[in-house]
Amino acid sequence: MSAIPDHRLQWLQDPSARDRLTRIGRGIEKESLRITEQGRLAQTPHPATLGSALTHHSITTDFSEALLELITPVHRDVDSCLEELAEVHAFVYQNLDGEMLWNASMPCVVSGDDSIPIARYGSSNVARMKEVYREGLGHRYGRIMQAIAGIHYNFSLPEDYWQAEMEAAGVSGNTCAYITGRYLDLIRNFRRHSWLLIYLFGASPAVCGSFLKGRDHQLQAFDEQGRSMHLPYATALRMGDLGYQSNAQKSLHVCYNSLDNYIHTLGAAIREPHAEYAEFSSGQNGDYQQLSDCLLQIENEFYSPIRPKRVANSGEIPLGALRRAGVQYIEVRCLDVNPFTPLGLDAEQIRFVDAFLLYCLWADSPQCDESVQAMQAANLTSIVNRGREPGLTLQQPEGERPMRELANELLDGIAPISELLDKAHGNTNYSASLSAQRDKVADSELTPSARTLREMREKDLPFFRLGMTYAQQWAEYFRSVELPAERADALAAESRESLARQREVEAHDDVTFPQYLQAFYDQYNRL
Repeated sequence: MSAIPDHRLQWLQDPSARDRLTRIGRGIEKESLRITEQGRLAQTPHPATLGSALTHHSITTDFSEALLELITPVHRDVDSCLEELAEVHAFVYQNLDGEMLWNASMPCVVSGDDSIPIARYGSSNVARMKEVYREGLGHRYGRIMQAIAGIHYNFSLPEDYWQAEMEAAGVSGNTCAYITGRYLDLIRNFRRHSWLLIYLFGASPAVCGSFLKGRDHQLQAFDEQGRSMHLPYATALRMGDLGYQSNAQKSLHVCYNSLDNYIHTLGAAIREPHAEYAEFSSGQNGDYQQLSDCLLQIENEFYSPIRPKRVANSGEIPLGALRRAGVQYIEVRCLDVNPFTPLGLDAEQIRFVDAFLLYCLWADSPQCDESVQAMQAANLTSIVNRGREPGLTLQQPEGERPMRELANELLDGIAPISELLDKAHGNTNYSASLSAQRDKVADSELTPSARTLREMREKDLPFFRLGMTYAQQWAEYFRSVELPAERADALAAESRESLARQREVEAHDDVTFPQYLQAFYDQYNRL
């Protein structure tokens, strides 16, 4: 298990140094399917009262027209971040005209790919590119897989933290390169240890039988009618073979030892044709079934539980932004939507994730290779499918070890970080969150995945009915929220202004779509 060098904690004992930890930057992107009152996927367009999905700052769509994505800006305070997300939820509910949000990662009842409408963004070139990209995803992986929802958690440390860390470590030179290297350290450790987050917060051990219709799978029937399928010790099926996985991408060995290697590997996958995708048209005779026939159409198609990120300039490719100025923040992508909380996550979870990410940053982070990555993938699969299985072991360089033992060692390593954060904030919230996670390791019945199956069993409910119970509960909750007039007016104004911004984008297109795509992809040749 990676240890935290003493020097990385000693300098943070000073109150002025600890203060920097109160200014962690965090933002949330939460996906939710729009559903009818009967629990079917909504076939209606994105509501005009929610503004433009292309340009709205807080409300957009992901793969499907029915898959809302609610976004917060960067917050330095956990509670204010959740408060803003709650306000956006309440505003959405005021404009859904009887529809609800499905508050779980695995979908409601679906009727095949044709029942999942692809998101639409208008008539501009950028809108068409987003739509063609989604058409390509549908052809390559099926639309049903793209209807799975998750929570993305964006995390960063303030600029003065990095300057202080460099001084404490006696490092001089390029600050941007230093920060990038340290975020890559975090990412390598995250990939080693992310199985713990999936065990603790996974909430998708079962799926509706309609999700699997016509698909090969290894799941077991939960009830005699086969209305629900599950694995008895699963934690997060969303993160396994049923979810964001791609056999084609298994040949893609992305390395996080250096930014150059990361950019080179992903850039090559975007430039090089992949024979399996040649059957789908990429603009021949004006027919766009995908953006290109390469292994990846764009960076976002690469499925990873964590990504290095930088805010891109208008028209700039994400890899170009990273090449230009390095890593600015990281995006955690392995969090399930928790159906038992109104927002899909809560402050306790965020505080533990923050402490976990700081552990990944401060612990020693050896370079990785393909054998290490294979071990990480095997451990992830074990936790996804069998995470609560008594006696489960995980692979380690020294051999297999009990999962519970490894989890407790990780939590022991995170403990001093939780204490640091408590001192910085003047409370015990972080230690309380850590204690709650220790309880889950000691008793797997306390995990969201166990609760899901227990409630299905005790209430004699298939997965769909359990999901509907909580969808209705949280619908009533948010419909009863009275938004402050100032916030309601601001969100309504943003919706109107976003529609105006979309019209402006459409009015300023001055090249054809093929020309637009060519200019976009030319950037990859200049990396």
